[in-house]
Amino acid sequence: MSDYQNPYQPSQPPQQQPTYTIPASDGGSGVKMAILFGAVLALIAANVYLFLQIDGLKQQMAQGQQVLVDELGKVRETNTVSAAAARQKVDSLRDELEAARRQQQMAVGQAKVDATRHAEDLARKLEQQQRAVEQAVRSEIKEVEQTASNRIGEVSTEVSTVRTEVSNTKGELDRTIASLKSVAGDLGVQSGLIATNSTELSALKALGERNYFEFNLTKTKQPQRVGDILVQLKKADQKRNRYTVEVIADDKKTEKKDRNINEPVQFYTSKARQPYEIVVNTVGKDRIQGYLATPKVQIAR
Repeated sequence: MSDYQNPYQPSQPPQQQPTYTIPASDGGSGVKMAILFGAVLALIAANVYLFLQIDGLKQQMAQGQQVLVDELGKVRETNTVSAAAARQKVDSLRDELEAARRQQQMAVGQAKVDATRHAEDLARKLEQQQRAVEQAVRSEIKEVEQTASNRIGEVSTEVSTVRTEVSNTKGELDRTIASLKSVAGDLGVQSGLIATNSTELSALKALGERNYFEFNLTKTKQPQRVGDILVQLKKADQKRNRYTVEVIADDKKTEKKDRNINEPVQFYTSKARQPYEIVVNTVGKDRIQGYLATPKVQIAR
């Protein structure tokens, strides 16, 4: 404690008190003596006051030093306790870290073992699935081959059947075409082949020599469109198989009166050199059924 400086200690030494010298009596005046005596008493009182102040300061300094020493002791004790607690905490953390490292190493080792075991299980499952897929693929291939073989046989049979049907159809078509007749129309122009039913009309369409438009007309107040012309049924005689129609072409009306079934009813238009032909195959009550035949080449007359 020799280096400790008391904060209560004055930084400078106390000033020296002034001394008074009694002047020589110039006549033994009583007043002067009284004044001198009073001054001495005042000086003594001042010295006593200063002494008391200095003593009080010393006591305060001693108390302050003791308080400071006590505080320093408490601080040292607190620091000692804190340091011990800190060392204990560090040791505890070091132990926990070491335990965590050991646990991590153990976990890593176990994880490696688990990962290896899982990989081996996956490899076995993958191999089993691969064998199952290969077996399924082989089975499907065999099934597809068998199906394809059966289908090829069926297709071959179907092709043979279709060829036979085509041959039969062609023969029937040839016979139908051969049975068709060519007659003169009501204008005296030799008509093409005439169809008397739907089968013969199909044969004419197959030949492709003319355009054909089928119709089924009823008796109405307004004409009905057939192909590129208008036709209005005026009369239908079912018993005699005769009919009367009015044809409207190029804004011209032409009446075809009392015509027979399967008779080519001819008329010209500005669109073709050859005549248009209407052929009625069936006459019913207020109804006729047949077709319109027009030239393939549409050229103005």
